[in-house]
Amino acid sequence: MEEEKKSLNFIEQIIEDDLENGLESSKLRFRFPPEPNGYLHIGHTKAICINFGLGQRYNAPVNLRFDDTNPEKEEQEFVDSIKKDVEWLGFQWDKECYASDYFQQLYDWAVELIKQGKAYVDEQSSENITAQRKNPFEPGVDSPFRDRPVEESLSLFEKMKNGEFEEGAMSLRAKIDMASPNMNMRDPVMYRILKRPHHRTGDQWKIYPMYDWAHGESDYLEQVSHSLCSLEFENHRPLYEWYLHQVYENGKVAPKQREFARMNVSYMVTSKRKLQRLVAEGVTTGWDDPRMPTISGLRRKGYTATAIKNFIERVGVAKRENLIDIQLLEFSVREDLNKVATRVMAVVNPVKLIIENYPKDKEEWLETENNPEDENAGTRQIPFSGELYIEREDFKEEADKKFFRLKLGGEVRLKAGYIIKAERVDKDASGQITTIYATYDEDSRSGSGTEASLRKVKGTLHWVSAKHALPIEIRTYERLFTTEQPDAEKEVDFMEFINPQSLHITHGFGEPSLRDASTEDHFQFQRIGYYIKDRDSDDDKLVFNRTVTLKDSYKP
Repeated sequence: MEEEKKSLNFIEQIIEDDLENGLESSKLRFRFPPEPNGYLHIGHTKAICINFGLGQRYNAPVNLRFDDTNPEKEEQEFVDSIKKDVEWLGFQWDKECYASDYFQQLYDWAVELIKQGKAYVDEQSSENITAQRKNPFEPGVDSPFRDRPVEESLSLFEKMKNGEFEEGAMSLRAKIDMASPNMNMRDPVMYRILKRPHHRTGDQWKIYPMYDWAHGESDYLEQVSHSLCSLEFENHRPLYEWYLHQVYENGKVAPKQREFARMNVSYMVTSKRKLQRLVAEGVTTGWDDPRMPTISGLRRKGYTATAIKNFIERVGVAKRENLIDIQLLEFSVREDLNKVATRVMAVVNPVKLIIENYPKDKEEWLETENNPEDENAGTRQIPFSGELYIEREDFKEEADKKFFRLKLGGEVRLKAGYIIKAERVDKDASGQITTIYATYDEDSRSGSGTEASLRKVKGTLHWVSAKHALPIEIRTYERLFTTEQPDAEKEVDFMEFINPQSLHITHGFGEPSLRDASTEDHFQFQRIGYYIKDRDSDDDKLVFNRTVTLKDSYKP
C-alpha cells in the first residue's frame, strides 16, 4: 500500500487523503471547464487528461462545462470545436453544462450578498477602480460608493440588469478587503454591464458575471468535488473560497480548488489571444492550420490521440512550470505512428527512371507488407512497370563508398522488386538530370525464391510506377517560430519570431492505393516520413501533410 501511495501524483494524493478523511467516493465529481473563446490547444490536453483520467481512475463522473460569461469573445463555433476535440481524444463527459445555465441563480445570490452588506454597486470607471487597488505592498483606497445604502445598491443593480445604464457606467463589486496583500481580494468586480447578445441566452441579459464569481459557484452548483486548474489561478483560490463560503449549505460538497503546472511546449505559443492574432493576420489559414498548436491543427497534421495522451503521461503532473521540449511530443507521435501507419510508396522529389531491358508493355503487381510492426496488417499489391519515379536525392552520377543508393554503374534493390543497375542519364540544358536509364536482373525479384533474388546489395530504394502514379501535393510543415520561447519577452512582439519558411509545398507521386485514403488514415511514406491526407483534397487534387520525419535523436 505504501508503494502505491508513492506512485501517486500530488493531485491523486490529495484525493486519496480526502477519501481517507471521510469524503464518500460516490461524491467524487470532476469537470473540464473551458471558455468557448477559441479552439483548444496542446496546453488544454493536460487539463483534459487530468480531469477525465481521474474520472476513469475513480469511476467518477466528469462534466464538460463551458464557462461562457463573456459574449464579446464566445461563439458556438468554439463550443462545437471543443466538444469535437474532447471526443477525439477518447473521452466522454457525464453532463454538458454551461455557466449561462446558472445566470439567474448567480444573480439571485448576488442580490443576497448586497442585502448582507457584502456587495455594492460602484459607479466608478474601471480605470479608477484599478488605480484605487494600488499594489500588493500598499493598501488600496476604498471606493466612495463602498458604503452606499443597501437599498440603493439593490435598486441600481436591478436597473443594471434591465439595461437602463450604458456599458461601463457602473459595476457590482464584492466588499471584502481593500488592504489584502492578495489583489484579487480587493473588492473584485462581480458583474459588469455588457449589452451584447449571448450565443445561448440571446438578449436576455444586459449584465454578465465575472469569471471568478461564475466559475466557483458553477462548480458548487454541479457539486464538483475537486476543481483542478493551472497555477495561474493559485492566487485566485482565496477568492474562490470566499465566494463559496457565502452560498455554501451544510451537507453539500464544497469544491476544493487545487492547481497544477500548465504545460508549455517549446516553439509554441498557447495564449488564445495570440493564436487569434495568428489567424486574424493571416499567418495561418485558420485555427486548424497544421502549424497551430491547437488540437484540431495537430489532428489535421496527423497527430494521433494516443500519441498526445502518451505525451501527457510522460510529462506528468507537476506543481512547478517548466518548458517541455517539442521533440518529446514528436517522439510520442512517431512512436505511435510506427505501430499504426500503413507503409506506402511515394516520391516527393521525383526523377524518372527507365528500365531499358524491361518489356515495354509489361506490368506486374508486386506484394509488399502494410506494416512490419503489425503482424495483423497483412499485405497489398502494388503495380510495377518499366518506367518509374525515384527520389532525385537517391541518385548520383558519381559517389563515394558511403553512398549506398543508386549511382552510375552501381546496383540497388527496388523495394519489394528487382535489383537494377544505373547505366546512363539524360540532362536538360541547365545540366539537371531528367531521366536515369537502368537495366534490371529479371531473376532478382524480392521474395521470388530464386538464387538471384537472394543476392545482397547495400541499397534499397522506394519507387512509384510512372504509368500508375497519382500526382500528389506534399505540404511540409516546419516549426512556426524560430525560437524556443517566442513569447518569453514581453517587450518583444512574438510575431517577430515567425518562421517565414514554415510551409514548403512540393509535388510528387504516390502509389494508386492513396486515392482511396481518408483523412483519418495515417501513412508512412517509406524512407521519408509520416503523412496524412489533408481535407483540402478533392477528386482533382490529392494533398498530404507531413506529420513528422521518420527519425530523430531524442531520447526520452
